[in-house]
Amino acid sequence: MASERFGRPVRVVMTRAQVFEATASRPPTDQLVRIGADADGLLRAIHHRPAYALSPLAEYIEWCTEQAKILYAAPAIRTQLTAVPLDILPPASMRGPGATPGSFALESAIDEVAERLDLDPLELRLRNQPVVGPVSGLPFSSRRLVSCLREGARRFGWATRDRRPRVRREGPLLVGTGLAATSFSAGVFPSTASITAEADGTFTVSVGASDIGTGARTVLTAVAADALGVGTERVRIRIGDSDLGMAWGAGGSRGTTSWSFAIIEAARELRTRLGDPARPVTATVDTTTMIDYQPGRERQTYSAVFAEVTVDPSTGEVRVRRLLGMFAVGRVINPLLARSQVIGGMIMGLSMALHEETVRDPRTGRQTNGDFAGYHVAAHADVPDVEADFVPDYEPQDPSGFNGLGEIGTAGTAAAIANAVWHATGTRQRILPIRLDRVLEPADPGAPDAA
Repeated sequence: MASERFGRPVRVVMTRAQVFEATASRPPTDQLVRIGADADGLLRAIHHRPAYALSPLAEYIEWCTEQAKILYAAPAIRTQLTAVPLDILPPASMRGPGATPGSFALESAIDEVAERLDLDPLELRLRNQPVVGPVSGLPFSSRRLVSCLREGARRFGWATRDRRPRVRREGPLLVGTGLAATSFSAGVFPSTASITAEADGTFTVSVGASDIGTGARTVLTAVAADALGVGTERVRIRIGDSDLGMAWGAGGSRGTTSWSFAIIEAARELRTRLGDPARPVTATVDTTTMIDYQPGRERQTYSAVFAEVTVDPSTGEVRVRRLLGMFAVGRVINPLLARSQVIGGMIMGLSMALHEETVRDPRTGRQTNGDFAGYHVAAHADVPDVEADFVPDYEPQDPSGFNGLGEIGTAGTAAAIANAVWHATGTRQRILPIRLDRVLEPADPGAPDAA
């Protein structure tokens, strides 16, 4: 209102507490997972029933159940998702919405099944890989989860792991390792792109993309150069302007995929017209009518995350010593950018597992720790040796051959860390974050092996 009244830029300054009040967070979830398996380690039934908090001021779905429909084969799979209306701030998407908390519940339960069967958690996951979508019955466009699991296990040294919990010690510290597999939906949404062949032999590529620090300019330049068959020095990228036409936002792990689809199609059209001596020549493509919204295949990205932790049984302190993530995300255009993306996601998952927690006043619903003294995030000292790499993959349903990778890095990390904490202590952690008091207080007070 002030900007419109005075016709001048307006700066809004908020206190840290006000920032917490004005910024939405991931909704809390309460999840029930029931899994049935036979003595040979073959899953017979999966039931995943999450409930999540939802403000009456918002329309939002936290899709916690999607991985239960994708990751493992079972004759019977049932999912139920419930929104619980509460007078709180509206929730919002954080990296891996639904998939990240859903993975924590599902992969913790899968690990517990392996424990009950006295079976290696890696072997249980490998035994139950589906040939087609377990619920949809659709073929997978590409599925390299087994490659992620096997290569990750080899690099991590999983074969030397003792399955028994609370066995490995280093002085007063308990040491444990764990893993988690996960998936995240992939695809492409409509976008518009224009490419102009300039008189000087360069190309101007215009697309309404947004670079939120993820390197969109860099990767889209490489995509355009590849599609045009020229060096990157001959490509100029114009993004971040609504005048450039409709384009999908930087979200859902579909930004780069959607923008690249439009750029590649525009380049294909332009190359048919490059024989025209008149310059500049422009080709514009809107991919709305080119996209099959029901392609008849399951299109996903996959990861396997391995974690090593230490636990001090006298203080409850958990430290992550190693994190390794192997990812299948289709063709990797820029390995440096891609690795930075998934490592950032893994660090975010570590922070979710051990530090971040919104505490609310039960009377008012207001956040009581709206500052960085009470709301903890992973600092440099909390971030261990993080390794990430990609298995060879190619997405056949996309002209670029790649899928999004923004959120797959976060989705499985908390579950891998929680499973490692169980291996170290013998106690399952069912509530995040894994605080000191939760480690010191065993789930079963009468359990002799509780940390």
